[in-house]
Amino acid sequence: MNVFDYLFAESGSLEKDFVLGTHHHISFEKLHGICSKVSTSLKTQLGENNQIIILSENSIFQIIAYLAILKSGNIAVPLNPVIENENLRQILGKTNVSHAFVSKRYKEKFSNFGFNILDDEFVQSAEALDNIHIGITTEFDSNRLAEIIFTSGSTGEQKGVLITHRNIIANTGSIVEYLQLTQKDTIEVVLPFYYCYGLSLLHTHLKVGGSIVMNNNFIFIGSVLNDINKYKCTGFAGVPSHYQILLRKTRDFKTSSFPTLRYVTQAGGKLHVTFIREFVETFPDIDFYVMYGQTEATARLSFLPPDKLSAKTGSIGKGIPGVILQVVDEHGEQVKPGETGEIIAKGENIMQGYLNEPDDTAKAIRNGWLYTGDLATVDDDGFIFIQSRKKEIIKVGGVRISPQEIEEVIVTFPGVIACSVEAIPDELLGEAIKATIFINELDKEVLSEEIIRKFFASRLSINKMPKIIAFETTLPFNASGKKVKKT
Repeated sequence: MNVFDYLFAESGSLEKDFVLGTHHHISFEKLHGICSKVSTSLKTQLGENNQIIILSENSIFQIIAYLAILKSGNIAVPLNPVIENENLRQILGKTNVSHAFVSKRYKEKFSNFGFNILDDEFVQSAEALDNIHIGITTEFDSNRLAEIIFTSGSTGEQKGVLITHRNIIANTGSIVEYLQLTQKDTIEVVLPFYYCYGLSLLHTHLKVGGSIVMNNNFIFIGSVLNDINKYKCTGFAGVPSHYQILLRKTRDFKTSSFPTLRYVTQAGGKLHVTFIREFVETFPDIDFYVMYGQTEATARLSFLPPDKLSAKTGSIGKGIPGVILQVVDEHGEQVKPGETGEIIAKGENIMQGYLNEPDDTAKAIRNGWLYTGDLATVDDDGFIFIQSRKKEIIKVGGVRISPQEIEEVIVTFPGVIACSVEAIPDELLGEAIKATIFINELDKEVLSEEIIRKFFASRLSINKMPKIIAFETTLPFNASGKKVKKT
């Protein structure tokens, strides 16, 4: 089945708005019709199985482009529209792109990259077509490639993750099930749609007939909070930095009321326990879902139910419906409670592989299992607790240390918004620890290295004490809100 037909199976004829907003709004029925017409134009002019880039901010134009590409049997390649020229050239070198959907504000920027630009006029001309048959694509192989999502590896190398129609269908169904989404749900979207977490919000709410509110200005946090109440949002999805900013940098957040907000979700990296507890204590009536996933798994792999949050704080939970998660040792055997191993996953949401990277694909997918590269342990009840990425482990004098363990201590200090712990070369120990602590500008005169070291003294062993402590006031996050890792 084509994922477009799956997503619109129950919602395609709804007259209610899918996108809500002062400047952006469109009904399910109209969206379905326009996408079908644009897909017909694409198929007529280009055929099928072409890789088509999308360069746009979150917008109705972007949604139409993405869905029309999927419906036409072509392959969507959504990218950050503020991508660096060199990174775009690298991607163009790895793909066979001849056409790109580019929104109006970025058309001039990408006018000299050698691909044909499909803009608003292309969409409008397709929308004007008459007598277009809008129906389900029969005999469509759901194992066909639907999209290529580029993700940066630990070395900064951009890998193209190959996601099929079946992958999206499987992951969407699983997320809808455990979040119990319905037509009554409306979500505030601050995550970009070129990021798999953001795309999952688009997929799930299309599927159930819910609505979305797009806000591309999380930096203006007041507008985001106003949106939640103005449009009676029932859900909010964020990465760790969003919650850190809300809880530690937003003055009125903790005293605000969100009467319609049923739940929030958090993925895109580990949110330290301190912040989770702070949110739950502030908003006890809002369900907080901790989730874990990877682009290689379409989006989600696990979740921790809100009713388990208190007993299992710090855990990523267990596999979502349809996904098997295990923590295994170097021999592929499941670890015992308390032992450390690598998380592996199996399910219909697991990618086909990496674009033109057979060796990396073979390392990531072995015997049908995705090897995530994340180190974790399990408890007696089978709940998984992530410790670190394999490549982030610091070895101080031969002792293996997880940066997250130190970060968990740092963020409990009042005034700390975020922190980053990394290895630095050390002639004696091989590696030493550097801690970069992010604070508000007003706290620069209050916090000092001496104060922080005294705080650490009773909370960290000697080998876990940072050799260097630095203070910063600019948060190190990318356009998706995820922490930028040094390469």
